[in-house]
Amino acid sequence: MVNITQMLAEHSSQLAEIEKLCFSTPWSEKQILDELENPLAAYFVALDGDVVAGYIGSQTVLGEACVMNVAVHPNYRGRGVSTLLMQALVDHCKATECTLLTLEVRESNEPALGLYRSFGFEVLGKRRNYYTEPKEDALIMTLLFKEEHQ
Repeated sequence: MVNITQMLAEHSSQLAEIEKLCFSTPWSEKQILDELENPLAAYFVALDGDVVAGYIGSQTVLGEACVMNVAVHPNYRGRGVSTLLMQALVDHCKATECTLLTLEVRESNEPALGLYRSFGFEVLGKRRNYYTEPKEDALIMTLLFKEEHQ
């Protein structure tokens, strides 16, 4: 059973390993730890016992949140971990009265595009040659939150 909780420093080494498995330009363990000190950041991990199955994080400025990273260990893909992580972040954004949540995603990343669309994200733009290794455009996707708190 996977549980979602806030990221702690003790998760950083496993997160750094997941980064290496998932991304061509992975974040270092130091970069991950630096996010814990960032007052604009919110990070959540999916735990299977003591094993980190994946994580998601954002930074929020003036009520606008941006997904910084989301990654699931290859051994845990296809088990709904990314959905649980995204739900935790969406819930956090709603609880902190964000007006929107935005992200960039590789144009070819069909599994991620499907996940984001299932939450109501819409493509609002494109960043040409945003990614390197390999070079690829990024789609800018945004989820607008209704202003229920007004």
